[in-house]
Amino acid sequence: MITLRNKKWIKNITTEFWILIAILVVGAVLRLYNIEGYMTFLGDEGRDVIIVRRLLTEVHPPLIGPGTSIGNMYLGPMYYYMMAPALALAGFSPIGPAVEIAILGIITIWLIWYVGKTWFPSTSSGPSVVGLIAAGLYAISPTVIIYSRSSWNPNIMPFFALLSVFSIWKVWKQKKIGWLLVLGFSFAAVLQSHYIGLLLLPTIGIYWLLTWWKLKNKKEEIKKFMRYSLFAISLFTILMSPLFFFDIRHNWTVSKAIYTFFTVRQTTVSVRPWTAIPKTPEILETINTSLIGGKNEMAGQLTSIAMVGMVVFLVWIYFRKKKTPYPFSSLAILFLWFGFGLVGFGIYKQNIYDHYFGFLFVVPYLLMGALIASVLKDGKLGKILGGVILIYLVGVNLVQNPLRFHPNNQLPRAINVAKIIEVESKGERFNLAVIAERNYEDGYKYFLLKDNQPVVSIDAQIEDSITDQLFVVCELEKTKCNPTHNANASVANFGWSKIDSSWEVDGVIVYKLVHTK
Repeated sequence: MITLRNKKWIKNITTEFWILIAILVVGAVLRLYNIEGYMTFLGDEGRDVIIVRRLLTEVHPPLIGPGTSIGNMYLGPMYYYMMAPALALAGFSPIGPAVEIAILGIITIWLIWYVGKTWFPSTSSGPSVVGLIAAGLYAISPTVIIYSRSSWNPNIMPFFALLSVFSIWKVWKQKKIGWLLVLGFSFAAVLQSHYIGLLLLPTIGIYWLLTWWKLKNKKEEIKKFMRYSLFAISLFTILMSPLFFFDIRHNWTVSKAIYTFFTVRQTTVSVRPWTAIPKTPEILETINTSLIGGKNEMAGQLTSIAMVGMVVFLVWIYFRKKKTPYPFSSLAILFLWFGFGLVGFGIYKQNIYDHYFGFLFVVPYLLMGALIASVLKDGKLGKILGGVILIYLVGVNLVQNPLRFHPNNQLPRAINVAKIIEVESKGERFNLAVIAERNYEDGYKYFLLKDNQPVVSIDAQIEDSITDQLFVVCELEKTKCNPTHNANASVANFGWSKIDSSWEVDGVIVYKLVHTK
């Protein structure tokens, strides 16, 4: 028999379900609509699909992933293996891996809701307000959307970072020891996405030690915990092993680069954590402006002030009343996670880009969800204030929504340029060069290789690598191209040349150069 109370519970659950579905639908539209037009497809993306295509067609398994911007440091190849099924199912179209990333982004929205619901349960039978607010704001964030619809190794980090931290929380809070295996897998994915994910390690380590301390006097439980910890480390090691084998075969190139990064610290990192303190407010504001503030500086500043106020208030009431509006354990893991990230960025001496925040992407949304939800519960005035804050954040994010702007059409452009070159090369061997500020040949080269065109990379030490024709794709203004005398290595190594013909294709100029006789 269904009582009145049960009917109310079913109604509330149904309400939460439909709100969540609406959030997921909005997130899906913002990530998948015209993805072929909005996705990034430049040299890095071209390089990745070239490697994954070789994996599929030539059974050439890579041992390393993409190189980093620092020295000879390389990531592991896990992302390439993740790309392979999507590229194959899409008939070798780069849209496949981009859609895969978009789907992972949609799953991340769901996971944020689930973690918010788990960490900040409703005090009544109503919906999880924290989870819904966090998921909703994450779904419409312009920065998150941009990184959720292009195939690039850092773009998997938000999902796996959240899964890593949630896994260690499950182990510590709920004694779900089997989640250590999930942690081993997800943390390997984080590190093979970007080494900045190492900043998750202190939080994971602290909660591992707290679990060990909690179980140390329980003989059977501690044995199981240590056994699963060993299994997790073994799984992590296996997933990282291709990079290790590459390092052995190449005279420890990666290890030496990592050693140099941490020891030659004039331009990389500082070993004094306290030097990060003066930079913390600026870094916090940068993160919040980029993520939850929708690139609006005022929103980023106000969000940062609200978060600091939230921390001060919660600490004050905790020590005064030993009670907080939400479980202190849930807030503590978020504060630690965010705190170590801020310190890490504070001691880092080089440029910080938006994708570096990948391991922190979800934190501001969960914190702001908790803050707004607590305000909403504080009577009529609280509902008004919380509603105003939420509407404001939704508004500043929607103003900068990427769909409001014209698509970059980088993928269609690469396809069309490749078609012109295929026709004009007339089946003869040719070289390829790109003149651009931040791009190189592989985005165009992929479609030429896919169509079995005889494109040859110039090697100055191999005379036969220089063909009779060089196609130069110039992405700059025509007056800045100067294709016969450009400093580009491929142009210079081609030798003395003249322009045979040229074409304008989707905003770029394609030149055909031949040798001067």
